[in-house]
Amino acid sequence: MLNQRLLILLISLLSVSVSHSQNLIDSSPFKVINSLKKPAYLKVGDTIAIVAPAGVLKDQEPINQAFKMVESWGLNVVLGKHLFGSNFHFSGTENERIEDFQSALDAKNIKAIWCGRGGYGTVRIIDGLDFTEFKKHPKWIIGYSDITVLHSHIHTLGFETLHAMMPMNMKVEEKDRIKTVKTFKKALFGKEINYKITGSNYNKIGEAKGQLVGGNLAILQSLLGSVSSINTKGKILFIEEIGEYLYSIDRMVYALKRSGYFEECSGLIIGDISNIKENSTPFGQTFEEIILEATKEYHFPILFGFPAGHEDTNKAIFLGRKIEMKVGKQHSIVKFSD
Repeated sequence: MLNQRLLILLISLLSVSVSHSQNLIDSSPFKVINSLKKPAYLKVGDTIAIVAPAGVLKDQEPINQAFKMVESWGLNVVLGKHLFGSNFHFSGTENERIEDFQSALDAKNIKAIWCGRGGYGTVRIIDGLDFTEFKKHPKWIIGYSDITVLHSHIHTLGFETLHAMMPMNMKVEEKDRIKTVKTFKKALFGKEINYKITGSNYNKIGEAKGQLVGGNLAILQSLLGSVSSINTKGKILFIEEIGEYLYSIDRMVYALKRSGYFEECSGLIIGDISNIKENSTPFGQTFEEIILEATKEYHFPILFGFPAGHEDTNKAIFLGRKIEMKVGKQHSIVKFSD
């Protein structure tokens, strides 16, 4: 009888332990998503919404130009109620920005949400958004920079997003934005996008396959430990940045490293690292050398100089999409799966 009671107690304890472990796995902010859902590509007659989840839009002309551009592609355009609002640094209060983005998420006729600009502020509204209807009727979320908050969060929900130009990029001279606009339109309408990139002596040669994830370095670092932080296991990480000191880039890269970002990463793509600030005391390394030193114990390929980020040419990439990358010194290939 005693042995039987001990056996029952042991089974009970094991059940509690398994249940507790499963709860820890389910609640982990680093949930692995093996296959992401792809929103429907746009077609003539579809509707795209332009909203401003972050910084204030002081200049309306780029928005007007962006409106006319996508309208010329046969799309209908709706503007957020508070698109041109202002609340100091932001395009509106948190409630106003949530209202605009939530309305676009919930409207079944809207097939894509195009963020007017980045800046800062998306992290202040992300927890106020309800993605219930989005999960039922997914749509493309488009932008870069501060919009990395949305890319990362939606990745954890299991959906692809589009890292691409924003309406504020219409400020760039037309001749300098031709390639940017071309890749954005192709991606939006579901045309094939593959890239052949000029090589770099810093490139770490090799081949890799995996989902492409990432975005702005500072935003990725700021999301560590939150429910919006991505899992990079078996994936290819893309990063870009602007306006940082080299020591700050170093700190952020090592923060990702210490959080396990590179442990089981399959590859690394470095986009534009723009407008690096000069410190009064030389840092002693370039940003390429910082990245290579931080990742020296890993064997995945690293591609430098991918044209995406805060430069005039900002090529569209699908985040969450499986890619193949072949990295060489002379040139590199990035191929997106269908």
